[in-house]
Amino acid sequence: MNRTEWYFEYELQYNRPGLLGDISSLLGMLSINIITINGVENTRRGMLLLSEHDEQIIRLKSIVETIDDIQLTKLRKPKLRDRLAVRHGRYIIQDVDDRKIVRFVRDELGVLVDFMAEICKSNEHKLIGLRGMPRVGKTESIVAASVCANKRWVFVSSTLLKQTVRNQLIEGEYSDENIYIIDGVVSKNRSNEQHWQLIREIMQLPAVKVVEHPDIFVQATEYTMDDFDYIIELRSEENEEITYESLENNGFSGQQDFSMFDF
Repeated sequence: MNRTEWYFEYELQYNRPGLLGDISSLLGMLSINIITINGVENTRRGMLLLSEHDEQIIRLKSIVETIDDIQLTKLRKPKLRDRLAVRHGRYIIQDVDDRKIVRFVRDELGVLVDFMAEICKSNEHKLIGLRGMPRVGKTESIVAASVCANKRWVFVSSTLLKQTVRNQLIEGEYSDENIYIIDGVVSKNRSNEQHWQLIREIMQLPAVKVVEHPDIFVQATEYTMDDFDYIIELRSEENEEITYESLENNGFSGQQDFSMFDF
């Protein structure tokens, strides 16, 4: 029999002793298994559940709505952000107006790596943009996510190992199991037509591509921001402004060497 995963989240109205035990007992009586449980955002508790019949979840919902000590906030098939919330005890921050923009600060690199790793595991054609200032940990987070997803990473253009600009790939590097890493600034300032042709070929592969500095990348290509499935913003601290003026003024067009790992 097929089992279905569900995400169950409730907000505490009155955190009395034994409340979690009562909820667990209720799930047990309904023959619903708890996979993972964690506190989410202070007064909320989230659970990943496993059920054999949808009727079990319908009954759970009707009973929970009668309990005064808690307020049901979510009961649905788990999304990526639900899984991360249970795993890390907090929700990732999404832009109010554009839900594909996700924000992290440097102290949350573990959550960021986990988030990107889950995307990379999906084996789907995904295009991810990664915004952030130098030395904040962009490239290293991509590499770490590739390792977590058991995927191979391929630098198409990068500043991690001096100025890397590839014009061709070797045998074995064309694979949907690879993560392709492109630095929009380096590609724009250091490339030639052969490099852009390689990028066009890579964009057609059913694999995950991560573009650092996507705003600069779209200036030099036929692609637009609408082509990106996710835009990730990584800051040193919450109020840091991501700007390209200082990079250009400091000669980021090729003279600088950002070859050291940020970790």
